[in-house]
Amino acid sequence: MSNEYETEAAEPTPIAPPERSGLLRADEPMRQEGMNWFVLRVASNKESSVQNTLLRKIQIENMGHLVGRIVVPTEKTKTAKAGKIKITETKLYPGYVFVEMKLEPDGRIPQDVFFLIKETTGVGDFVGPAGRPSAMKEHEIEKMLIDSRKPEDEPTVKLVFNKGEHVVIKEGAFATYEGTIDEVFPEKGIVRVLVTIFGRQAPIDLEEWQIGKQGDA
Repeated sequence: MSNEYETEAAEPTPIAPPERSGLLRADEPMRQEGMNWFVLRVASNKESSVQNTLLRKIQIENMGHLVGRIVVPTEKTKTAKAGKIKITETKLYPGYVFVEMKLEPDGRIPQDVFFLIKETTGVGDFVGPAGRPSAMKEHEIEKMLIDSRKPEDEPTVKLVFNKGEHVVIKEGAFATYEGTIDEVFPEKGIVRVLVTIFGRQAPIDLEEWQIGKQGDA
């Protein structure tokens, strides 16, 4: 199942102040004093909703000393279809939300925090034995934090085809023809396919949506 989705206006808007928005700055520490990072399982496509709801609850209940940052790393890409550019936002870790929080000395979640999190729609359990959260490892935290920093540049066109790959044309005047990808142009969402026409090989420029991998339905 694809984990891509188009950004929709109906997505809940966070009311937390900017410093608790869940988006990380490059100069932020790996972890706040006395806290560690944990992985929370959530329902599919509920990652942003859970993040926003928890941020609001923490602010309202004044629990910032127990729960720190909450992040959902995403990646924005552009796809071209029929001359139109569509921006798609992809969850890098679908089904998971990363929570920075402070545990009790015995490793349990503080009771108030436990109920605040568990009573949120879409929340499952923390990753760990018997639902008891296990702290993320250093290299896991570092990668997650890097993924959580929003790039300042424009989203790039992401192509799923590679040079030399055998494809079949699905749309246009050359539909059903088979060919080989000769070049890709990610900035335009265009692929150049070598097709044999009347016994001679000819290059045809097509948009990515017009072709498919051989063997696909």
